[in-house]
Amino acid sequence: MSERAALPDLDTLNPEALKALIVAQHAQILSKDEQLLSKEEQLASRDEEIERLKLLIAKLRRMQFGRKSEKLDWQIEQLELKLDELQASRAQQLAGSSAPMAASVVNRAAKRGRQPLPTHLPRETHKVLPQQEACPDCGGALKPLGEDVSEMLEYVPEHFKVIRQVRPKLACACCDKIVQAEAPSRPIERGMAGPGLLAHVLVSKYADHLPLYRQAEIYAREGVELDRSTMAEWIGGCSRLLEPLVEALRRHVMSAGKLHADDTPVPVLAPGNGKTKTGRLWTYVRDDRPWGDRTPPAVWFAYTADHKGEHPKAHLSEFTGTLQADAYAGYDAVYADGRVKEAACMAHVRRSFYDLYEAHKSAVAKEALERIAALYAIEEEIRGRSAEERREIRTARSRPLLESLKEWFDETLGKLSTKSDTTKAIRYALKRWDELLRFCDDGHLEIDNNAAERSLRAVVLGRKNYLFAGSDAGGARAAAIYGLIGTAKLNGLNPEAYLREVLSRIADHPINRIEELLAWNLAAELTDSSRRAA
Repeated sequence: MSERAALPDLDTLNPEALKALIVAQHAQILSKDEQLLSKEEQLASRDEEIERLKLLIAKLRRMQFGRKSEKLDWQIEQLELKLDELQASRAQQLAGSSAPMAASVVNRAAKRGRQPLPTHLPRETHKVLPQQEACPDCGGALKPLGEDVSEMLEYVPEHFKVIRQVRPKLACACCDKIVQAEAPSRPIERGMAGPGLLAHVLVSKYADHLPLYRQAEIYAREGVELDRSTMAEWIGGCSRLLEPLVEALRRHVMSAGKLHADDTPVPVLAPGNGKTKTGRLWTYVRDDRPWGDRTPPAVWFAYTADHKGEHPKAHLSEFTGTLQADAYAGYDAVYADGRVKEAACMAHVRRSFYDLYEAHKSAVAKEALERIAALYAIEEEIRGRSAEERREIRTARSRPLLESLKEWFDETLGKLSTKSDTTKAIRYALKRWDELLRFCDDGHLEIDNNAAERSLRAVVLGRKNYLFAGSDAGGARAAAIYGLIGTAKLNGLNPEAYLREVLSRIADHPINRIEELLAWNLAAELTDSSRRAA
């Protein structure tokens, strides 16, 4: 053991040296005090850190999905996606531009030459005859003069085919007047893709999570060479064509008296540097079927470049009613003027305790889960009943359980460390208690926000398979298509069959009757086989 340092002769020290000695001794005392924490406190702190790490690891393990890509593969995929987005943006802009400019671009593309459609594919000939049975000028008989033939590549489930559109030319035997039917319109003007193929490309990308370069590889195995750039232009053209329908969908969703809202981060290529940034995809769901309402369910998505609270405020500017959402602070501005009321999500409360129980089998978490499960059992029992009946049953049975749960929360808090994760989970619930109870007073509301979370599942799966978008414009296109696909599924339709029907009609459909093409208005016209949900 080393000897203690000897104290200097204080009588020989001047005032400045004495001050320095006192300061040094004081610093040593403070240092020793910090090191002399009780062993019990150190152990307790360490135990809390261990439990916190267990909880974090459990969360991360549930988030793991699939094999991590090699860095080079990842970079290639991002570049390919960026290219796809640029081409889709170009096509979308051209579809909305003036006719002369758009036509000039189409003519330049035609001069480059289009490869003939594969000869091995089956042909289906459609004859388009003129409506006139006699010469419109002199009434004379019509005789064959020739015909114009064009081909369109189409896709029906599981195989390609080529549709030959034949327009016979008829000439008047008396005055040489030529009569011919007008060429049928196509979803994309002068495009070679039929509505079924366009729908298949859209659903493959946005519902089945297949990037365009992977789709090109699949089609090549069937002997059909479709360049990624061509399909990207199709997506851009379809997006422009579907804009009025997506706006009609938004109006329907926002006219509800209750909405479910949620959002999720999505990786997007940042312009210029090739790196990724985090965009945001927002979902708004209208679904009142749980209380027996027959209004068609629907979902509308919106993309934004960031997570600022100004975005939900803008999205919900026309909405009046109750919003069921998470505790994101950005919604506070939506609730500020009282036009929109907040209803909280019991599933978020339950999830915190589930994570705790999975991490270390907490007895407190187990009891919390059991108490919340009793509430969900009541909800399952009353699903589909009228709003008034739901309110009465919740008042009689659910409210007493909730009051008991709150008392138990308050009592349990006094027994826990203020820094524990269990304490945080309880405080999260208590902070939103009034909003959590709102569903008891209104039979139109749900106990949770699962309707919105379900709508985001397809987005999350796609995000795990590839980068969400190559640009902000690509994010907006994806949001539009996600809404149409999600709404088709909510109404029990096969989204590919639905989009095929829409794309076969929309080019000629009156804009002031665009609501006729919403999913629920086409359901009766689609065949039973087409109505099987994907």
